[in-house]
Amino acid sequence: MYIVIEGQDGTGKSTQAELLKKYFEVKGEEVVMMEEPDGDLPQAHDLHDMILTRGYDLEPLTNVLLFTATRVELWKKIAEPILKRGGIVISARNYWSTIAYQGYGEGVSRSKIIRLTKDLLPEKYIHPDHGFILVVPDEVRLKRQKSRGKAAETFEAKPNEFQQKVNAAYPKIAKDFNLTLINASGTIDEVFELIKAKI
Repeated sequence: MYIVIEGQDGTGKSTQAELLKKYFEVKGEEVVMMEEPDGDLPQAHDLHDMILTRGYDLEPLTNVLLFTATRVELWKKIAEPILKRGGIVISARNYWSTIAYQGYGEGVSRSKIIRLTKDLLPEKYIHPDHGFILVVPDEVRLKRQKSRGKAAETFEAKPNEFQQKVNAAYPKIAKDFNLTLINASGTIDEVFELIKAKI
């Protein structure tokens, strides 16, 4: 089973993915959690740093290509082996992030992003068994980001106009891809129960 938890920075994706991982581990399942575009692969981590922490002024299409490259590595080396053994993969983010950030935010053609993803990744990646998008109001999201106490990465540091485009994109993506939209403003446990009820 492949499950994706999506949403803008500060919506609680990683927290919920980690809770879901523990939930399945207690049930005795083989489960792995991935955090795109980073993960536990050195090559994915290096690509993540190039895009998000080194301060390069990359072209939007370059960002699409680099994000897609990390997905290929993570899928082939981490997700696919687990799924072939009947295990569970839980991912914080997938290509819907690129549609939101590089498509709606940076202006890359959405059809180009989808076409590239379909060319390079399998159907299972394109259509997870369960897909969730977490949304919160701007003030909640910003408060959560500040509470993490770490420097903002490339896209977190972009101006409010960009953030509003990305925020507005996620409900559209949920509708277009038939994903479960979840208001993540509640407590961690409340949000987790909403996710768990849909699986």
